[in-house]
Amino acid sequence: MAISTGYQTISVPPLLTTKNDLKRILVVDDEPDTCLVLKNVLEEDRFLVDSFNDPFLALKNFRVSVYDLLLLDIKMPTMNGYELFIRIRNIDGKVKVCFLTALSEYQDYLGFKKNLSPDVVERCVIAKPIDNGSLLDRINGIIMT
Repeated sequence: MAISTGYQTISVPPLLTTKNDLKRILVVDDEPDTCLVLKNVLEEDRFLVDSFNDPFLALKNFRVSVYDLLLLDIKMPTMNGYELFIRIRNIDGKVKVCFLTALSEYQDYLGFKKNLSPDVVERCVIAKPIDNGSLLDRINGIIMT
């Protein structure tokens, strides 16, 4: 499509995505600042994001076939990310997951991974802190597979 501004004609590419094409991510982290930053970064990359600081509230609001990815903090005080994932996986067996963890929690993740279903692969853990570009690369890689 071309638009004339009176001075010049510029080409505008058509909008390639609709709201139905956008991917939806559920972020659960007990740190409000972390949730806010993740939500902002992901929304700037055209994801639809729901975020919760309370894993019980996230579980209560979870709906089958709505989310393309769960982004779950491992260490939360009331219910850890592993427990939340197992409960959600019982509701929706197809949802993809990526865990957020500090490097000191990585060994805990490796122990947990042994009990997961085979479709949960090594790349589903993101060590905090992570720069925005690397985060988006990892998220896009997981969602597109």
